[in-house]
Amino acid sequence: MTDLPPSDLAARLERARDRVARAAEVAPRVGLILGSGLGAFAETLADAAVVPYTDIPGWPVATVQGHAGRLVLGRCGSLPVAVMQGRVHLYEGYAPWQVAFPTRVLRLLGCRALVVTNAAGAIRPEFTPGELMLITDHLNLQGANPCAGPNLEALGPRFFDMTHAYHPPYLEAARMAAFERELTLREGVYAGLLGPSYETPAEIRMLRTLGADAVGMSTVPEVIAANHAGMRVVGISCLTNMAAGVLERPLDHEEVMQTAARVRDDLIGLVTSLLAGIAEIEGWRREAPA
Repeated sequence: MTDLPPSDLAARLERARDRVARAAEVAPRVGLILGSGLGAFAETLADAAVVPYTDIPGWPVATVQGHAGRLVLGRCGSLPVAVMQGRVHLYEGYAPWQVAFPTRVLRLLGCRALVVTNAAGAIRPEFTPGELMLITDHLNLQGANPCAGPNLEALGPRFFDMTHAYHPPYLEAARMAAFERELTLREGVYAGLLGPSYETPAEIRMLRTLGADAVGMSTVPEVIAANHAGMRVVGISCLTNMAAGVLERPLDHEEVMQTAARVRDDLIGLVTSLLAGIAEIEGWRREAPA
């Protein structure tokens, strides 16, 4: 399998968009990608329509525990959203363009903003498992870029700016949402690595030297594709464990899942308030529901 996108990628994206659009009563304004064990937010939506990934042509199917594999379209308050319960990763064998495929479909559906969440290992020793971290920037150390290959001009330009990969007004909205809910919201740089092995202590020391505050195996391809397509992005990491070498104990996925479950309510509350803040920034809150 080549990592480069197929020549008919535009047509594949349109087929996927058309299938999802038939299930939704309204066009979503915001897309959300929920990481390992973090999909419970989708259960809070009103007027929800559920589309399994397996029903969407070309949509990659998640194979990892904690990723339900469903697209849920509904309303958070009056704001129409599309919520991905689970994502795919490069380490599952998918090409970069496949990992970015859902993000691009969300954009074709009408999403102007993207909220990404993930489970991440904390590199900074003052961080604590169970805390949330606002992603202020990222390091792409996955060795791949979803925009490599022929450019789809309909989606975005060949070369595009990543200075504000995470939209500053949305970052401020997240800070305000955390303040209002009296939640501790750390901030830092997310390092995206390929996986599926966890990092070695030496690699964590390297990442700390490079300026990373948390590490994971996702998010970066979707954020790059979203910026290429002109979407505004905000990201939140659930710090589910301390990275290798920070504490003297081995890492395992079960710990990730348990911690994600423990902070579920905090994340749901933060994302709900964040969406209200995004709607206010964009002027969507003042509009009557469609």
